[in-house]
Amino acid sequence: MREQSTEFAGRAALVTGGASGIGLATARLLAARGARVAVLDRVAPPEDPGAGEGGGLYPVLADVTDDAAVRAAVAQAGRILGGLDVLVNNAGIGAAGTVEDNDDEEWHRVLDVNVLGIVRTTRAALPLLRRAVRERGQAAIVNTCSIAGTAGLPQRALYCASKGAVYALTLAMAADHVAEGIRVNCVNPGTVDTPWVGRLLGAAPDPAAERAALTARQPMGRLVTAGEVAAAIAYLASPLAGATTGTSLAVDGGMSGLRTRPRAT
Repeated sequence: MREQSTEFAGRAALVTGGASGIGLATARLLAARGARVAVLDRVAPPEDPGAGEGGGLYPVLADVTDDAAVRAAVAQAGRILGGLDVLVNNAGIGAAGTVEDNDDEEWHRVLDVNVLGIVRTTRAALPLLRRAVRERGQAAIVNTCSIAGTAGLPQRALYCASKGAVYALTLAMAADHVAEGIRVNCVNPGTVDTPWVGRLLGAAPDPAAERAALTARQPMGRLVTAGEVAAAIAYLASPLAGATTGTSLAVDGGMSGLRTRPRAT
């Protein structure tokens, strides 16, 4: 049996949007690798019956659109965990449609969660991350971006705009904090088989056809799993990646860089 990595032993992590999907997979993976992990979400994460002693997740409830609640939740996480070495900004929501399909209110709502949510949690966490640098030499922030931030996708104008902002924000944050020893990177997943994608498919006129279309645009011929994205986040957050900052790591089945021939049907 392969020995489980423990590179996060003695370190503390906070994962936003960690009650489901990519966030939950990431929180559980970091805990399995030795981290003390808190989950910031509007609801508590489900119990993991497979978690061993110390493998549980600590819920801190907040909505990332509420600055006061975020500040209180991050402070609570710092107290519970005894500090903070890693911040994973994963909370986000989706949106469908062209540039004319969503009104101003929806644009504000999505940008408030996907972009300003990162601003709020990072702003609140920076004092704790700076303390981690003083005590252990480095700290890390990983933002969940998307291939939508770097590629034009049909019927995703608002979502693409929000994730393009996350990508640019990641680079700016990396530049701002590199001298402090705080590394900032992002992951760019392709279409991930998460509850949100499931709801998106359920709302389509023909869910089976929509799933087939999403699958067909991925060169590997399948959707990405939440666990695969979590593994990429864990790499970027790991102290073993101490020379990696200002980087976007694609986890998209080759969607961003490969131009393959259509698969035979």
